[in-house]
Amino acid sequence: MDVLPAFLDHLTRERRMAVKTVEAYGSDLSFFLAFLRVHMGGEPSPSMLADVRARDIRAYLAERRREGLSDATVARILSSIKALYRWLDRAHGINNAEVGYLQGPRRPQRLPRPVSIDAARDLISEAESEPDQEPWIGARDAAVLSLLYGAGLRISEALSLTGADVPAPERLRIKGKGGKVRIVPLIPAVRDAIHMYTDICPWALTRDKPLFRGAKGGPLNPRLIQGAMQRMRGYLGLPETATPHALRHAFATHLLANGADLRAIQTLLGHASLSTTQVYTGIDSSRLREVHAAAHPRA
Repeated sequence: MDVLPAFLDHLTRERRMAVKTVEAYGSDLSFFLAFLRVHMGGEPSPSMLADVRARDIRAYLAERRREGLSDATVARILSSIKALYRWLDRAHGINNAEVGYLQGPRRPQRLPRPVSIDAARDLISEAESEPDQEPWIGARDAAVLSLLYGAGLRISEALSLTGADVPAPERLRIKGKGGKVRIVPLIPAVRDAIHMYTDICPWALTRDKPLFRGAKGGPLNPRLIQGAMQRMRGYLGLPETATPHALRHAFATHLLANGADLRAIQTLLGHASLSTTQVYTGIDSSRLREVHAAAHPRA
């Protein structure tokens, strides 16, 4: 069995991982298997992989660290190796207990950096009235940003919408990472922003064509939205962290701050694991500490 292609096929077909995720696993593991060919003196067959010891993997990680890789990258490589061994165990009965006990470097948790409520409103308003833009382009940018902040979409998800999604429904069907489908409610402000754009867009928005168009009628490039955000944060005096994705972070953070259930936010964002969504509790806790320190009589 050719181990790596079989594992990547499992990630693609059975676990339905995104193409870029599968490519990252492939890159990490191809370097690891190349190391084993030299280190173990032969082709990394399943039986050889069963004989790999923890010290062999530590030697590999040490070699990669000498290349100047960060702790986060080394931890990701180890995670890829462990995923390979979990698959070998489940699918082929090849167990290697030593691998499961290996621990990578601790990574400091990086909290998302959302924009404030006022900043989100200002960005959407600024997009709509940005100078030197045709009115339909301003309406288009405002509609895209409204979907990021008002519905928590990723920019790729917003730009994947087609003419079949208008008139904008109250509940939108979104195909997210790994082909996972979720239903996202659209509040009136988001639907209004979409309709304002579609009413004046000069291009025919047919069911099988992208909803959001570039100036020449082709699919809208996400870099144009990123560029618009860069210009607008300059106008509004916002930090460099005010990116399109920061609006998605703001969607989750502001819902949580107003009492939304964490499981519901997980569903709305399309996160596969609750642990991914739990990072937003750290943001809210930080805000609560600041409020407490500023308002409590004995703080």
